[in-house]
Amino acid sequence: MILWVQNYIFLAITLRKLKPKKYLGQHFLKDETIAMDIVAAMGKGPGSLLEVGPGMGVLTQHLLQNDQLMTFDLDVASIDYLKEKYPDHAEKFQLKDFLKENLMEYQTPIRMIGNFPYNISSQIFFQVYAHHDRIEEVVCMIQKEVAERIVSKHGNKVYGILSVLLQTFYDIEYLFSVDPMVFDPPPKVNSAVIKLVRNNRSDFDAKTLKRVVKAGFGKRRKTLRNALKELNLPVTLTEQEVFNKRAEQLSVQDFIDLTGKIEEAWKK
Repeated sequence: MILWVQNYIFLAITLRKLKPKKYLGQHFLKDETIAMDIVAAMGKGPGSLLEVGPGMGVLTQHLLQNDQLMTFDLDVASIDYLKEKYPDHAEKFQLKDFLKENLMEYQTPIRMIGNFPYNISSQIFFQVYAHHDRIEEVVCMIQKEVAERIVSKHGNKVYGILSVLLQTFYDIEYLFSVDPMVFDPPPKVNSAVIKLVRNNRSDFDAKTLKRVVKAGFGKRRKTLRNALKELNLPVTLTEQEVFNKRAEQLSVQDFIDLTGKIEEAWKK
């Protein structure tokens, strides 16, 4: 009788449907094959595994055996649902804002996975950049337009701030596109899965690079000579040929080299 009741409760929890919340940018993945493909793309190893936006747990269910797993969601209903469905792993479900989480508290290297809420995906990636020294790998589903922007190369119209910053510290791979109909509710945009793996770059100031890149693309139609005026650079530097170009014409390495020159100029 007790076993029957337990099975009934588990079935009721499994069949219960959470209502996606528009203000949280929720679109629950319902395709198990895609979920398994996303999980399979994630490397294995020691350290922390962080999932952002677990929703109904379509990815989470394949990650629970990892003792270092921690999930973050702002939806009370989602966290309660997962705690009820997986009571033995309740401590892994956190009602927290990932963007406010102190990543210094987690064991390194950190790996991240998730169907990122589309309305904050860019903010999540800025967090990844800020903690590139701790985050080794990211596998995530995001809006296809954002994915294409992140993997794009210089000379492309969608090449921008995230393209440069993330490609500076990560080797990035566009894994596959995802149709809207595999979500509940279907988003009005297409989706894609990308993978970021930490590279070996580390010999420059990441904060200065971010400042240079944001200033350059903040006025992307202007040459760098005009776009970077706010940095108060000496004329002897801005006379160089690179300042005749626009931000989208510079490769990632070009931005790194330019940042080095700017840092040297500031020291004088």
